[in-house]
Amino acid sequence: MEGGGYGEGAAGPAGPDGARQAGQAAATTAAAAAQQFFCHMFFRVDPKWRWMADLAKEESAKEAEVVLRASGVRLRTYSTLGLRDDADFLLWFAADTVDEIQGAAARLYRTVFGKYIVPSRTYLSRTRPSLYLRAGGGGGAAGAGAGAAGATGAAGRGAPPSFAAGNAPKKYAVVYPFTKSREWYLLSAEQRRDMMDEHIAVGQKYPGIVLNTTYAFGIHDEDFMLSFECDSLAEFQDLVMELRETAVSRYVAVDTPMIVCVSKDIIPLVMSLG
Repeated sequence: MEGGGYGEGAAGPAGPDGARQAGQAAATTAAAAAQQFFCHMFFRVDPKWRWMADLAKEESAKEAEVVLRASGVRLRTYSTLGLRDDADFLLWFAADTVDEIQGAAARLYRTVFGKYIVPSRTYLSRTRPSLYLRAGGGGGAAGAGAGAAGATGAAGRGAPPSFAAGNAPKKYAVVYPFTKSREWYLLSAEQRRDMMDEHIAVGQKYPGIVLNTTYAFGIHDEDFMLSFECDSLAEFQDLVMELRETAVSRYVAVDTPMIVCVSKDIIPLVMSLG
């Protein structure tokens, strides 16, 4: 699978090569300890919510904010209002365990606002180091997320996704599941790495775009979840159109639905829903 450990000779010979391999193994172990689960939960709002009195909606929004903030789970909130017909907003969770994510969702459902929302899409994934960044790689719209699409602002092999690293969100997040064809995995590691080099080079031309790549192998339907952050949707569209012309694109099996989300704090997000 993509993104697994890369120190195949962790117990290899002594000397510089052995020390390098031991260092790689230690770095991989440390990265694994810091890995997190991401959950993108999209919701629709029951039309009955819009009939509630404004004061009651405001109090309900404050209750939801308090409950979510007290859950201990890291959270980003986004509006998709008017941009999709299947979702009104996104709650993007990051936690060490899926139990914590379930606990936060359960607490939300017990609030007044929670009685008026229905999940429409949910994606579970996990952070892992990328196999494809060579030493010294990264920067611009390439780097730690290279395992799937070769674009992120985080530099260096194994660097965590922007959200996991605690960086402030950009105005937009474009979120979508991503699966490569089985033919891709039958290519040699060097063939895949060479094609990813081209892919990453394109991403590096867009330093304002950050990618959070997480891995869904075995825990959800897709291979990866991609969450591009940007302040300009026009620039993101330029990146996607250019990536379509790279060799890797012939191995893409699924990259939809592509969901545009607008960063918004919890209370104004809830109040915007009608």
